[in-house]
Amino acid sequence: MLFSRRSAEDETVVAMLASAIRRDISFGVLHPDEKLKIEALRQRYGGSNHSMRETLRMLVSEGMVEATNQRGFRVTSATEDDLADILMMRIEVEKLALERAMKHGGVDWEAAVVAAHHQMIRAEDQLCQQPDDATALGWDEACRSYLTTLISACRSPRLHEMVGRFYDQSRRFRLARLREGRIDFGARRDRHEALKSAVMERDFASALRLLEEDTCADLRG
Repeated sequence: MLFSRRSAEDETVVAMLASAIRRDISFGVLHPDEKLKIEALRQRYGGSNHSMRETLRMLVSEGMVEATNQRGFRVTSATEDDLADILMMRIEVEKLALERAMKHGGVDWEAAVVAAHHQMIRAEDQLCQQPDDATALGWDEACRSYLTTLISACRSPRLHEMVGRFYDQSRRFRLARLREGRIDFGARRDRHEALKSAVMERDFASALRLLEEDTCADLRG
């Protein structure tokens, strides 16, 4: 029991550290290609050498961090080629997951989609009224929650995990567009209203097209 408890505590610390570093990569606090030194990260985020190294290994598996040949770590690059590759993968896995969710989802899933959509719109309103890092993070998390809910009935944990992974990899591109004022919230809201309706009506062609259009618009405009 002692070892099990310690393991659970270690996993909690690693999860918290990963969340903080993932957030700072997404917001550009940690820059693309920036070297990540264990001791400097510990001073900034806390944790032990072991927990920080495990955190970085987790972020490597997610594609947020790269391991270098010298056994160090750095933030993954963020070039146009990186964006194109992430966008391609996001579209493919999201469309596959949504198609499966629309086939298998029932009334409870539909209710959850409507609720998550409502929460996303509320977060968007708050962001537009008071644009700062806190509301931007709340909006981004609400958008992630909505996407997660949309594909939650896909009946594939691995597919679900892949959708989340590519969403996280694309966050810094999306948040950069937000900081630059390049997201059209009016058009975005119209797309999501149409997407929600298509999902409820099981209009597969329209739903998959709208999902792809929205992902592309968020990342490239």
